[in-house]
Amino acid sequence: MITLALAFAVPVQADIQAPPGSKYTSARKLGRALSNILYGVIEIPEQIVRKTNTDGSKAGWSHGLVDGTRRAFKRVGYGFYELVTFHCPTFHGTFKPPYTRCGADDRIEMNPREGLSEFPPELGAESYFSHSRSQRW
Repeated sequence: MITLALAFAVPVQADIQAPPGSKYTSARKLGRALSNILYGVIEIPEQIVRKTNTDGSKAGWSHGLVDGTRRAFKRVGYGFYELVTFHCPTFHGTFKPPYTRCGADDRIEMNPREGLSEFPPELGAESYFSHSRSQRW
């Protein structure tokens, strides 16, 4: 009976394969720092386009320019901070970025009004779906 109980108990202990936040390492923090330093200025045209799409071109070129510049300085500043401290777990004892707002399932999501995404935005058409179809014969 004890052997049967141990046989079922041993696989149950190996349920968690990687702890939450294990993808956040010092190497990822260093890459995030370099990315924010090099590409942080992309926030300026990104916010101009976002504000133009939602509020019109006058708001895009005024409010979008100001908001994009603010976000670019914030992102580049965090980039230098993370570059200096990439070897230390500084955010609650982890290597997670301190400037994001995390959801309930700990995914980093873009929230333009409250926080920055983990990496700078990409310019151009962003598509994460394949637009080609395969032919079936």
